[in-house]
Amino acid sequence: MNLLRIAGLNLDIHGTPILRDVSLSVDPGQIVGVIGESGSGKSMTAFAVMQLLPNGSAATGRVTLSGHEMLELPERALCKLRGNEVGMVFQEPMTALNPIRSIGQQVAETILIHEDVPKSEAMARAREALNRVELPEDRFPLTRYPHELSGGQRQRVVIAMAIALRPKLLIADEPTTALDVTTQAQILALLTRLVREDGMGMLMITHDLAVVSGMADEIVIMQNGRVVESGPAATLFETMQHPYSKALLAASGHVPDRVDRDGGAPLLEVRGVVRDYRLPRKTLFGAPVVIHAVKGVSFTLERGESLGLVGESGCGKSTLTRAILGLEEVQEGSIRLDGEPVFTGHTANRAVRRRMQVVFQDPYGSFNPRHRVSRLVTEPFHLLDTPPTGAEREAAIDEALISVGLTPADKEKYIHEFSGGQRQRIAIARALIIKPDLIILDEAVSALDVQVRAQILDLLADLSARFGLTYLFISHDLSVVRSITDRVLVMKSGEIVEEGPTERVFDAPRHAYTQELIAAAPKLPEGVA
Repeated sequence: MNLLRIAGLNLDIHGTPILRDVSLSVDPGQIVGVIGESGSGKSMTAFAVMQLLPNGSAATGRVTLSGHEMLELPERALCKLRGNEVGMVFQEPMTALNPIRSIGQQVAETILIHEDVPKSEAMARAREALNRVELPEDRFPLTRYPHELSGGQRQRVVIAMAIALRPKLLIADEPTTALDVTTQAQILALLTRLVREDGMGMLMITHDLAVVSGMADEIVIMQNGRVVESGPAATLFETMQHPYSKALLAASGHVPDRVDRDGGAPLLEVRGVVRDYRLPRKTLFGAPVVIHAVKGVSFTLERGESLGLVGESGCGKSTLTRAILGLEEVQEGSIRLDGEPVFTGHTANRAVRRRMQVVFQDPYGSFNPRHRVSRLVTEPFHLLDTPPTGAEREAAIDEALISVGLTPADKEKYIHEFSGGQRQRIAIARALIIKPDLIILDEAVSALDVQVRAQILDLLADLSARFGLTYLFISHDLSVVRSITDRVLVMKSGEIVEEGPTERVFDAPRHAYTQELIAAAPKLPEGVA
């Protein structure tokens, strides 16, 4: 008997069709991966199971969980099932956790809501749940707060909350999207272990085929609110027939066409850069704590080159990036762009800063939603001594938008009117508008669906060929770095531990840390992509 059975599920929100004839099942101890791009309906399918749907929703069909007809139950009965019978792990742990409550209180809250037990017992069981997700008491006491943890540790707390009552079904909605490769591998291994230990069923929702290819028993592929293909994970990649499934698979292993590059003159030179942070004393007479974020980093980026910078969260990538952009002064060493220092004394060199731009991970969060695109893409004009005005300004906006595959008419729209991929194109247009020599791409495609990601990588390769751009590509997604860069730097604990041509580093990594990163990266089955 199925633990979860969805049959002919239809969902409308304010009359707009969202899901159509969705059917799938999950058995005890089984992992079912639900794959699809943003808007495919995979998260709404999960919310329909939990009955956590927005106002104006109308659902028909059947959603049966452990014999309970979820679409027919009143809210009071549903509240008893959520947490007890089904737990959920969300994509962004920081927003799923309460910043002013300790991790022990938050895990115990799940128990106290559902069971009439003393608080001391709830806290003891919270401790047990945290131990199960590999947050031991000696390093992670119940009194710690979310801001004191890393992203992967926060996600473990969210998982502990979801499994505290040992539910029969666990729903994981993009639980590893924002995590670096080793942390992602650890979280996926943890979820798999918990499923096997408890005999839970798990619905694993993701947009990345590689993430579930090694852990799922069954795979369900969704497009536009419908299931277009499903089957056993072991054979689906060889037997898939639907054009959308094949397109997703092709995009997962997409490598953009890039022009072969001859060696160029040095553009960016980083020499012996050191950046330390002094934290407040923990006691009145104690010594201040010093964090060595960047430890004597040196490298050269040639003009026209695409250089990858990879490493786990906390390795110093972001600190180094801020220093290169002139946003953070270093204690030792030098950073020069085309021979000119990024800092003059203690002040950032404005003439150098205007020759560098950055594209961020979250395009929506990096824009002011109250301004039109025309104003958003011209933000870098403040770096110019004489920014263009009038017809010259309009021409610059049009040229930037056309170069990234948009139209001049798009400048009159607001950022919420665009998809995620279009927003990232606008972010690239903003970086291009003052014609910089160097563009730093900070996790610029990490949050995008695989097909959109492939389009943006093609765009970056095309722009590099047309305008001779130089890229510093920072990412935790090793497949992306391999497809778009000429050389790669591997950073660990503030130091560059390996560097070299991209193919050499990936095919024959020399440092143990590089080998660990490459081994942890999710991969499609051998010979598929």
